[in-house]
Amino acid sequence: MQVVLIGIYSLAAIGLAIYGLNYFVTVALWRNRRAQIPSPARVDSPRVTVQLPIYNEQYVVERLMDAAAALEWDRARLQIQVLDDSDDITSALAHTRAEYHRRRGIDIQIIRRADRAGYKAGALAAGLETARGEFIAVFDADFVPPKNFLNQTLAHFSAQPNLGMVQTRWSHLNADYSALTRAQAIALDGHFVIEQSARSENNLLLNFNGSGGVWRRACIEDAGGWQADTLSEDLDLSYRAQMRGWKFLFLPAVTAPAEIPPQIHAFKRQQFRWAKGSTQCLMKHAARLVRARDLSRVKRAQGLLHLSGYLMNPLLLVVILALVPMLALGIQPPAPLIYFSLATLGPVTLYALSQRALYRDWRARVIYLPVLILLGIGMAWNNSLAVVEALTRQKNTFRRTPKFRVERGADAWATKAYALTIGWEVMGELGLGCYALVGGLLRARRWTARVATQFPVGNPVFIFVCGGIFLHRMSERGAWTVRTQVPSHKSKVADLHSFVTCNLQLVYIRGFIARAIASRSSTVKVCVDCPPTISLAYTRKSTRACSALITTPSV
Repeated sequence: MQVVLIGIYSLAAIGLAIYGLNYFVTVALWRNRRAQIPSPARVDSPRVTVQLPIYNEQYVVERLMDAAAALEWDRARLQIQVLDDSDDITSALAHTRAEYHRRRGIDIQIIRRADRAGYKAGALAAGLETARGEFIAVFDADFVPPKNFLNQTLAHFSAQPNLGMVQTRWSHLNADYSALTRAQAIALDGHFVIEQSARSENNLLLNFNGSGGVWRRACIEDAGGWQADTLSEDLDLSYRAQMRGWKFLFLPAVTAPAEIPPQIHAFKRQQFRWAKGSTQCLMKHAARLVRARDLSRVKRAQGLLHLSGYLMNPLLLVVILALVPMLALGIQPPAPLIYFSLATLGPVTLYALSQRALYRDWRARVIYLPVLILLGIGMAWNNSLAVVEALTRQKNTFRRTPKFRVERGADAWATKAYALTIGWEVMGELGLGCYALVGGLLRARRWTARVATQFPVGNPVFIFVCGGIFLHRMSERGAWTVRTQVPSHKSKVADLHSFVTCNLQLVYIRGFIARAIASRSSTVKVCVDCPPTISLAYTRKSTRACSALITTPSV
């Protein structure tokens, strides 16, 4: 039993370390990027078709159509397709808005299908049959493309005949809405600013992100068109096209603003779809990718790591599940695994650098990295279920991410249509949290302080898993808002979230926040007006001054 537990644990820990170290590789590749990607002069105005796939989007469909109609392009050479599979009031809203824009001279069409066969991939393929454009721009319902989007992207196609797709960076309409949206914004920034830039600049395989990009129609058709056998039709087509020899380009300076899911269950649904779809693409393309001798070994290896990224979630679960019986039996992990703990810094480094590269106030933003860590590890159960569904080839059901047009702090989503309820998977999350808590108690009783501080995934993992599960449950109360007041000339508004209320290591949190803000403010007071309330006070002169008061808010 001891050998089996150590073996299972070691293999999973090594697997996690490989992915963690690859974050450092990605950062190193990103640092070799060009300072600025030159934008070639546009020599013509090709025909462009803008596709807007929608399904039950009553809150955002008009905003999307208005933004598409406002795109700066020769109207005689611009076609807009609203690919509407809706079965609610969205269809009526779309028809009314389309009539309005047609009266203004905009070529905008509503395309409906008899059924949702193929889901988004099927809708895009159906639209392509009547598309007149040489280039195809795609925007999901929660996007608001800027007016100059086409001018900023299409010029690159004229300069590179083998360029098949241009992807832009997603920016955020509601990043400051809550701690949940702030954490998601950091994750998305890390993906686009660091990962996509590194892949694009080093001629590695990258992906179309499903929205905010432009395709050369010939590339889509040459690669076999949109296919619905995976839930990530964008990733699938991206790899098929690049293995056919087409080049992709990422433009970090060009943005496509989008709405971040404000509800935790909406975020979980989105992550489930991405995790299952990515794993399906791994199963579909791994063998062919390994045999692609026209691609370098580095390119193939990075492609496999890219497609298999969501395997980190079941690996993390294996580590946690194996660790509790090891603690109960007094089994210590192999000493060499201690050195793999450095790999856990990879994701944190990548996300922190993305904030520094994008924002002047990056120090205030990286305060929310612990929230992202809690959220990410708390999602391990949800995403592992998705990976298992993909590996067992279970039938696909495309469950859309609901959008609520939440842009400001005063906007509400809980009472709107499409708001999701708690699913059955919550039982697994709560069970995992309790299991992790048992392991934490065992560690506290059996392990020495030296092992606890050196062990790479010991006490912190149990704390973060419990915190992640707690984050999910408490998110149902709505958007918690935490205001950070700085009495000096610079004031900030920030959200911490339920990780503060989890009794997580306050010393760690205190030091993290204090280092981030010590150089920019004299006194900071953080108050969370939700049950229970924890007030923390820090001073610049002494970061050791920390008071924690747990109270019950007055009703």
